[in-house]
Amino acid sequence: MRALGELERELRTGTGPTPAAARRAVRTTLAACTGFFVFLYGFDRPIGATYALFSAVSLAGLARIPGTGRQRAAVMVRLLPVACFLVTVGTFLAVRTWSAVLGMAVVGFCLAFSAAAGPRPAGAAPGLQLLYILPSFPPYLPHTLGERLVGTLTGLLLLILAEALILPDPRPVTYAERAAGATAEAARCAAALGQPPHVLTAPAADRARAAAEALRPSRVPEAERPAGPGLRERAMAHTGLAARTLLSRLRNLPAPPAGREPRQAGLDLLGAVRESATGTATLLRDGRPPSVDSAELLRLRARNARTPADLPESRRRQAALLEVADAAVALRTASEIAVEGRGAHPDADAADRFWYVRLSTPRLWWHRLAAHTGPRSVHFQNAVRIALALAVARTVAGLDSLPHGFWAMLAVISLTRTTAVQTRGTVRSALIGTCLGALAAGTVLALAREESTVYAIALAPLMLLTFTLGPVRGVGWAQAMFTLVVAVVFAQLAPVTWQLAEVRFLDVLIGSAIGIVCGLFAWPRGAQDELGRAVAGLLRACADDVESTTAVVAAPGRLPESPGDEEHRVRLTLTMAESAYAQYQTETQRPVGPGADWQAAVMTGHHVLWGGGRVLGSADGTPLARSEAAGLREYAARVAAGLRRAAAAADAPRKTRHGPPGGPQALLPDTLPAPTDAAPPDAGPAYFATTAWLDSLTSDLQLIASGRAAAHSPG
Repeated sequence: MRALGELERELRTGTGPTPAAARRAVRTTLAACTGFFVFLYGFDRPIGATYALFSAVSLAGLARIPGTGRQRAAVMVRLLPVACFLVTVGTFLAVRTWSAVLGMAVVGFCLAFSAAAGPRPAGAAPGLQLLYILPSFPPYLPHTLGERLVGTLTGLLLLILAEALILPDPRPVTYAERAAGATAEAARCAAALGQPPHVLTAPAADRARAAAEALRPSRVPEAERPAGPGLRERAMAHTGLAARTLLSRLRNLPAPPAGREPRQAGLDLLGAVRESATGTATLLRDGRPPSVDSAELLRLRARNARTPADLPESRRRQAALLEVADAAVALRTASEIAVEGRGAHPDADAADRFWYVRLSTPRLWWHRLAAHTGPRSVHFQNAVRIALALAVARTVAGLDSLPHGFWAMLAVISLTRTTAVQTRGTVRSALIGTCLGALAAGTVLALAREESTVYAIALAPLMLLTFTLGPVRGVGWAQAMFTLVVAVVFAQLAPVTWQLAEVRFLDVLIGSAIGIVCGLFAWPRGAQDELGRAVAGLLRACADDVESTTAVVAAPGRLPESPGDEEHRVRLTLTMAESAYAQYQTETQRPVGPGADWQAAVMTGHHVLWGGGRVLGSADGTPLARSEAAGLREYAARVAAGLRRAAAAADAPRKTRHGPPGGPQALLPDTLPAPTDAAPPDAGPAYFATTAWLDSLTSDLQLIASGRAAAHSPG
């Protein structure tokens, strides 16, 4: 009853998976059937009809390009040259088995590896794989390439028009709008902190926390996540991170010393933060530059950094206010780059943080792809897995013992998952669905025989049901219905018997077996192992960076032994951890239940990078007192030790499959560093800036530990 109620509500409101799948099914059916019928019955061109139908099905049914219809149409327009190239290469390489297998491995790897560029290339990759596979099987007729390309372009153009014009999807809330809402909430928090009692109330803190949570990738639709390698996508991701950081800093701002009014300089700085955040929200929401720039905020930040407060407690609050101001400046700069692109001009002191502004678009793409070239990248692992499975399937099909080997290849790309557990579960459902669909298809073929009119009438309703029910009801339904569709299609292209359904089931069985075997040999646990390894590497790099940065502040005259090396390590390991975490969210985990807060560990990496730059910028070259330097080094050592224990905990499940000795509590960092409450009476800004940074990392460690405690709690 509950499922029926949810379905009724989705259909009434037009939102949810069922109406969205129905809208896509209508567009796919119109595009595929129009091209198929025009070529087959209008021009008597069966090859053109085949390519028109399957090109539309490839990018609408098999591919999972996220977004609205118009967003998908824009992606498909850019993919038109790629589609024509794949059909051309597949046509000429198919004439020999060895060249077809080699091409399958290379093309399969490249298309699967393109997922490193973001969710849209990742979603389009399976459909593009199909466009290369389609001409790789008999009849090998290179002289029909022109007709194949005309059919491909016709099917894709019809699909683009259908996606753009027919049954438009509801407009989603964009990431920029989410960031604008979070920034506006930060402005309200800054205004509240500027008024007595100068702390946030519980409801205000809850609203700030909810606004920050709305920017988490897991809470954002895939199409709206800024995950691409381009300048604006990187800057928008940076904007979301800066907004979350600003809200966190405002929530955790220390209260003024008891019995004393806060310094006017600090209140002025909060006012500048409010003005800057308000302008940033306008920029993100309307796309137009606000009337107020960051000049006043930068001036007040510099003035507060130059004039330390009288009391140590006030200096601690002052250091926290400088972190708030730094987050507000970073938020404005990132937003300007995201909205204006290369027209934005970040300040010189932000050059390292916004390094991508200096690079051209091709170099940014190269930077992203090169970072994932290696066996530690989940994108690289997935590309190797799918390329190996496709090459094996094409080799088997090339032995001429596998009729309609195209279906075996299709089974490989549609059923192979990133973990062996997922692949086995998917294949089980797919084989049951294919068996039932084959029985139904065999019955239809046996009864209708060569009555092509029956097949022509049945095709559109069958496709509509297939692409409506498949995405909603699962892979079993999808395979059952698609088996009926392909039987009806091939029955119109050439005379067939009921044995076509038997061949379809055999091909799916062989393709599934190949996918399972390759999945067992190539990283069978997917991102589950790699995520723990990547997070452990990130936290260890963070620990080293914390110690080296603090050492530079504690001894201003001493330069680090390898300038930038530790920061580079953090950036590289952060990239690996983020990609592994993104894949981990798509996988079915065993056992099912709450897991560790991996995102808290990823956020720690960002805080180390951002805070390290702020801390080094606060060091003016004035030597610290011996007690101050010793206190900072001790605190940094405790934070680094906590990070390394958290790294060992993240890596433990991979090394001990059944858990570490001592039960779940052994995974927790046993001793967390505590924030330093006492401060030397004459400590300078660098001391408090470093202490505030280490305090924030301590909060991150507590969040990591609490996530693991929740994951292993009996309840």
